[in-house]
Formats: sequence, C-alpha cells, structure tokens
Amino acid sequence: MPDALVVGAGIVGAACAYRLAEAGLKVVVLEKEATFAQGSTGKSAAGVRVQFSEPLNILLSYHSILEYQRIPEASYRPIGYLFLVPEALREAQEEALATQRALGVPVEKLSLKKAQSHVPFREEGLAYATFGPMDGVIDPHGVTAHYLREARRLGARVRFSEPLISARREKGVWRAKTPKGEVAASFLLLCTGAWTGEVGKRLGLEIPIRPVRRMVFATTPAPFPHAFPLTIDLATGFYLRSEGARVLMGRSNPDEPPGFSEGMDWRWLAPTLEAGLSRFPFLEGLALDRRASWWGYYEMTPDANPILGFVEEGLLVAAGFSGHGVQQAAMVGRLMAEEVVHGKARSLDITPFRLHRFREGRFLKEKGIV
Repeated sequence: MPDALVVGAGIVGAACAYRLAEAGLKVVVLEKEATFAQGSTGKSAAGVRVQFSEPLNILLSYHSILEYQRIPEASYRPIGYLFLVPEALREAQEEALATQRALGVPVEKLSLKKAQSHVPFREEGLAYATFGPMDGVIDPHGVTAHYLREARRLGARVRFSEPLISARREKGVWRAKTPKGEVAASFLLLCTGAWTGEVGKRLGLEIPIRPVRRMVFATTPAPFPHAFPLTIDLATGFYLRSEGARVLMGRSNPDEPPGFSEGMDWRWLAPTLEAGLSRFPFLEGLALDRRASWWGYYEMTPDANPILGFVEEGLLVAAGFSGHGVQQAAMVGRLMAEEVVHGKARSLDITPFRLHRFREGRFLKEKGIV
C-alpha cells in the first residue's frame, strides 16, 4: 500500500510527489489527463516573482525561484518584473517594498526615467516603479517533467488517464476510487488546481476554490528589437512581456464569472488593448496573432491566496494559488512533504494559508495579485 496518494500531475502535484518520495514515502500520482501539465500549469504565462505584499507569498516564491535556478529543465530566465506604481498605490507599494526588503529579497525602487530604460511607457499618473532582478520566467512543462522523473526514480508511480471518482476514510486509511479500481493510502493530497472545489465535493468537503478563465494575447513578431521584462501597470492590471520577437499581454477580467467556460473570449481583447495602449502607445504598431493566443484557468480562493496543508485527518490540499502556482510550486512541494512526515510544515509557517482562515472569516489582503 502506498503511503501517499497525490491527485494531480501539474507542477504543484509533481513537486509534492518528488519531495514525498525523496522523504522515503511510497507515492502514487493520479492524473485524469493522458499526460502531465495539461491544466493551469500548461496554460501559464510562466512568470515567477518575489514582488508580493504578504510575507508568506514572498518567501514561497523566493525559495522556489532559488530552486528553479538549479534545474536545467526550468530554463529560468531572469528577465525581471517591472511594476509601474500609480500615485493612488504609492503608500501600499512602499509597504510591500519594505516587507520584501526586510525578508532579504532583491527588489529595487526605480524612478520613472530609469524604468523607461526597460520599456517605453506614458508616465501620466505614475509615482515610481519597482523592479525585481531575480524575477523572470521559467518553462513549467520542463519543471513538471523534471519533478515527475525524479519522483519515479525514487519509486513513485504515476498513473495517467485515471481520475479520482471518490474517496473515503476508513480505519486510518484513505480509499480512493478510480475507473480502474481502488487505491488505498494513509495520506491523500489534492493538487488539483482549478478543479479542487469539484474534487472536494466528491469527498463531501466544501473547499472554496473556483475556476476563473484568463486570456493571454500574443502579437505577431514585432518589427523592432525588444527585451521587455514582465511589466505590470498597477493602475489597470494590464501586463506585457517579450517572448522572442513577440509581445505577450493580458489583463484579468474582474467581471469574468467563476466556472469552466472554455475558449478565447475575444470580447475581452478590446478592453485589454484600451488599457494597454493608454500606457504603452507602441502597441498600436503591433498586430495580434490569434492562433498564438491562448486561455487557461486561475484557481481562485475568496482572498486570492492558496490553501495549504491538512484540512482533515490524512487529507491535505495544495491548491488555490490564484495565478501564482508555477511561481511557488517548488517550495510548496517541500512544505507538503514536511506536513506529512513531521505533522506540520517546518521550513515556513503556513498558518496564514490554512483552510480554517475561511471558516473563521479571516481573509488575507495580498496586494500583488495580477
């Protein structure tokens, strides 16, 4: 009988499986798709950053980026994140910057003139910018493949095309039902991303994680050389970055209803471009490539922060990252292994991200959600 059953073979589930196997546990991974990284992981914009306001988010990302730097398959590129800070958010961003610096992560405060050296923009309404030199992008597929390969090397079994139908706890053991039979394990870990709310219902649990669709728009190759960092206009939430000769861009739709809506919402292109052109006029000279654009899901919680750790006896959740799961997966894998092996995460205090905060009516106020 395996010690731990991990549900989900995205980047978070893969990292957890690897670290559990590394700790000497017998691990089985269940994945409903035919291969790995087919959910939010594979649709991610691939950014990694330390520029958050909540200390735990900062540290989860910081330690994860340090790990990605050591994984060749991650193809880590420190292109940086540039935050353009409007006057209205001057004080809030100053507080976030102070927290980041107190934790020892590298973030710089830039004048608008210096920020212009990274990407050209209109300065109206802005106070200053912040830049994270260790922020950047990775290859989520490469990282996920690395973790699953290492987990298998240590004895883990990965079973594709095998969704979790239901599970129940009997005599200290979780008995999970799949289309191929029953799998029993002492611990059950849900790393099911945007589907975690639905999976929770199969276990008779209310887990407040819902899918929300997000779009990434890609241009055709630009007629000029560029190497833009992932740049975010905090006044509107519009972001862009270079991807080879293309420019990727997007903006979260605050009116997008939760649910498994599918396909590109081309109606959201006009509001996205309107926000982008107001700050980055050079975008007007670029053409959109509809075939290169894509959509995926954010896995949203009520406060846009993840749920981590035990939620019931033998049952753990690592999901609800609300757009920053790729950024934090590496450290989350380590912490979930500590939860199982030691009964509680040791490297970082994950209390702020435990499920009971919602049951107690406590909501975190992360200011760095994009």
